[in-house]
Amino acid sequence: MQLRSGGALLALLLAAASPAEITVLSADRMFDAESGRIVGPARLVIRDGMIDAVNPRNVPDGANQIELGDRTLLPGLLDMHTHLTADYFTADHWVTMSVYETAPDWAILGTKFARDTLLAGFTTVRDLGALPGFPDIALMKAIERGTVPGPDMWPAGHYISITGGHCDITGFAPGINELGPKQGIADGVDEVIKAVRYQAKHGARLIKVCATAGVFSFSRNAPIGAQQYSEEELRAIVREAGKLGLKVAAHAHGTDGINAAIRAGVASIDHGSVLSDESVHLMKERGTFLVPQAYIADIPLPPDTPPATVEKNDFLNPLANQSIRKAYRAGVKMALGTDSGVYRHGDNGREFAAMVARDLPEAHVLKMATIFAAELLGVDDRGVIAAGRRADLVAVAGNPLQDISVMEDVRFVMKHGVVYKSEND
Repeated sequence: MQLRSGGALLALLLAAASPAEITVLSADRMFDAESGRIVGPARLVIRDGMIDAVNPRNVPDGANQIELGDRTLLPGLLDMHTHLTADYFTADHWVTMSVYETAPDWAILGTKFARDTLLAGFTTVRDLGALPGFPDIALMKAIERGTVPGPDMWPAGHYISITGGHCDITGFAPGINELGPKQGIADGVDEVIKAVRYQAKHGARLIKVCATAGVFSFSRNAPIGAQQYSEEELRAIVREAGKLGLKVAAHAHGTDGINAAIRAGVASIDHGSVLSDESVHLMKERGTFLVPQAYIADIPLPPDTPPATVEKNDFLNPLANQSIRKAYRAGVKMALGTDSGVYRHGDNGREFAAMVARDLPEAHVLKMATIFAAELLGVDDRGVIAAGRRADLVAVAGNPLQDISVMEDVRFVMKHGVVYKSEND
């Protein structure tokens, strides 16, 4: 059976189907995420949403046949830093959306953004913080039920932030959108423990802490990247999350906050704009992942961005580029993350070329979005094409080790054995 799709409607119809009992998927090449090489040809036997065999001598009689031809198969891609219920890039009121809109608005928007992300080839994401009301948790449940198509989600619920910190809703008059530990705004050990427990209670699959200030912080006095949680508070967050079986991702730009978060035991430093030699040493010593973002630095900020934000962005970008190169050369563990939602959903694949432009090898960047990201999540059922793994698979035209830009045009998407997109033109 040859599947062809020219638009989103067919993709949705395909998504509604159940996985075929047995499918044989063939392509000229595939990416071996363990070795970092392109090998071929590729013939996969898929049974009940799982890869049953890779290049077997014989295939089952009567199986559905999907022939992709001159394509490169890769494991379904993983994005370790998204915001699927946010639209800060195209919305014309991103500063005030938190007082004009509600959690149902963001969850409904998320159904479109989740589909855009899936059709771009990303079958698994960490979703690192949403506006109040748990729209990310609702979206995760809708995807799990099959109500809407989208990637597997690891949502964080509410960001954990100090009062007035980077992830607090600030800039309004006193009394407007004043939040507390249930919404992630917490000060001191007792409150951060309460905040972590509340996110876990309502379905968070990881915890996101804002360890430092950021580019979009409204604080007039704190320098960019200033540490916002003490190491004691960070340790309490990590300790409590660990008791609940959750890892912690830390938004961190400045060196002091980065190092404190690493020492506290976070699983990942997201952004990591100003890494020192000590930062790199600590990350290697403790196995902490860096989840940097590159493409977001290559696009202009929205036209209504406050001048102070533009100034901070321009200051951090060259430092962040240096930190990406420093971390790679030192052998720090790295996973791919895009910060989609701060830019257009569905453009996640542009992160690959942006990383290569910062001197990372193509194979390493592909590993960041597959086998390395799976390690960060703590799962072993995805991230490589192998028997016994989930049938999360994507295909591109051409060889991404020779031209990484092909990752921006994913032609085939299968998640758990279900085809969501197949374009053979």
